[in-house]
Amino acid sequence: MQTYIEIKNKKVPALGFGTFRMQGDDCLKGTVEALSIGYRHIDTAQAYANEEEVGRAIKNSGVNRDEIFLVTKVTPRNFSKNNFLTSVEESLKKLQTESIDLLLLHWPSDDETNKAAIAQLAMAQQKNYTKLVGVSNFTLSQMEAARKEADIFCNQVEYHPYLTQNKIRSYLEQHNMLLTAYRPLADGKILNDSELISLSEKYSRTPAQIILRWFIQQNGVSVIPKASDANHRKENFHVFDFELSRVDMDKIFGLNKNERLVNPSWSPKWDD
Repeated sequence: MQTYIEIKNKKVPALGFGTFRMQGDDCLKGTVEALSIGYRHIDTAQAYANEEEVGRAIKNSGVNRDEIFLVTKVTPRNFSKNNFLTSVEESLKKLQTESIDLLLLHWPSDDETNKAAIAQLAMAQQKNYTKLVGVSNFTLSQMEAARKEADIFCNQVEYHPYLTQNKIRSYLEQHNMLLTAYRPLADGKILNDSELISLSEKYSRTPAQIILRWFIQQNGVSVIPKASDANHRKENFHVFDFELSRVDMDKIFGLNKNERLVNPSWSPKWDD
């Protein structure tokens, strides 16, 4: 059974379904199936070019919209005052909903542009286009600046056992904010790690299940693995009926290498 995180009196499903790089029918069918399995946290973005498929999937799933924690992200090219709210309205139309649960800025820009985008984010919340607002890929200083302008609920960042985001995690926990982890399986790189294989054998679970369980047992952390394969979608969801010991949790934290997989040319200067 799904577990929930409570942040600022809001409940968020700890395990979500990421749709990055899922397109067309694959996204439509995959999201419908994810909802049928029990996923109730769905993550998309304007830049993924699949909001329409996600919206159709939710409609076709038979799951009540109120049961789903739906997240999308505004791409930086829409940060301007002229484009921001119009782009969000277009996202809502594609997603076939009057309001989403969490709206994020997908990547930071320069300080002045970020400030303007945060103001627009707050405006989207005032218009009830979204219940909650947040950011993605923001550094500590960028988050601090954002918090002065709006009630920032979340920072969605790359986070996996080889990149444990200690500073970001500490900051978010201190300020009672959600951390959503993307690329949690490090694109499969960590699945052959000897430590994880050992834990896999100990708990009679797959390495992926061990890692996702590690995330779920952390305070204030949600995780959104992408699974284009039907078996992996089911496997990833079956992580609620066992528990890792504190010692084994620490073993996984000990795998940290500060190794980033996501570092495009527009990335900020990271606070590793």
